Amino acid sequence: MFSFLRRPAHHSLTALELKEMLDRGEAIVVDVREAKEFAAGHIPTSINMPLSTFKPSELPKSGDRKVVLSCAGGRRSAAALDRCAAAEAAVDTHLGRGFAEWRQAGLPIEV
Repeated sequence: MFSFLRRPAHHSLTALELKEMLDRGEAIVVDVREAKEFAAGHIPTSINMPLSTFKPSELPKSGDRKVVLSCAGGRRSAAALDRCAAAEAAVDTHLGRGFAEWRQAGLPIEV
C-alpha cells in the first residue's frame, strides 16, 4: 500500500563472492570507513571514500565492473547505498557483513 516509503533494495555479497569478483576483474571496491580505519587495513585495491564526505557523484568510473561498497560491518555501506539511490546512481551492492567478514575469512588485507 505504501510502497513509496520502502527503502531501495540493497544487494549484499559475501566476502568470498566479492573476492571471486575481484579475482575476475569484475568489481571495484569503495570503502566508506573513515580514513583512519581504512589506513589500519582494507581490501586490496579498494578506494577510500568516507561516509562523512560521501558523494555518489564522485564514485569512480567503473566501465563494465560493478562498484561494491564496503565498511566495517555493513551498516555504513547500506547508508551510502541509500544516498546512491536518492541520487539515482547505478550502485546497489555492498559487502553485506563488511570488512569484519573479509578479515574473518582470512582474505588478503592491505595496510
